[in-house]
Amino acid sequence: MRTVIQRVSEACVRVPAEGYESSIGHGLLILAAFIDEDTEEDLDWTARKIAAMRIFDDEQGVMNLSVRDVEGEVLAVSQFTLYASTVKGNRPSYIKAAKPDVAIPLYEKFLKKLEEHLGQSVGRGIFGADMKVSLVNDGPVTIIVDSKLRF
Repeated sequence: MRTVIQRVSEACVRVPAEGYESSIGHGLLILAAFIDEDTEEDLDWTARKIAAMRIFDDEQGVMNLSVRDVEGEVLAVSQFTLYASTVKGNRPSYIKAAKPDVAIPLYEKFLKKLEEHLGQSVGRGIFGADMKVSLVNDGPVTIIVDSKLRF
């Protein structure tokens, strides 16, 4: 599982074709992608890591607080393109990314695990939809977490 975590002052995902919108204020925007080999352990490890990651400033301006500590909100959006391979040619290959029959259940389980570790609901996109994501990156702070690179 691969995620891109962005500290934001606000973020929003819209699916115009379905009239859907989910938005947050101060918190984290998480872009998440999955591969066939991802397990419940990958999902849980990543959710715990994100919930506890100290990337918000304390009173001294030091990144020492988690999204839980600052009572921030979280928006998680699926994005299979995080597994793009650009080794050959100019057209990215997405062959490593899990297909929807595998990725959708993983995404749903990941959202539940995030909610468990955060103790709050998590905003979300619609898997596979043509989504429009907007954000104001705070810092900027952008962190990549890959569950396969944790050892």
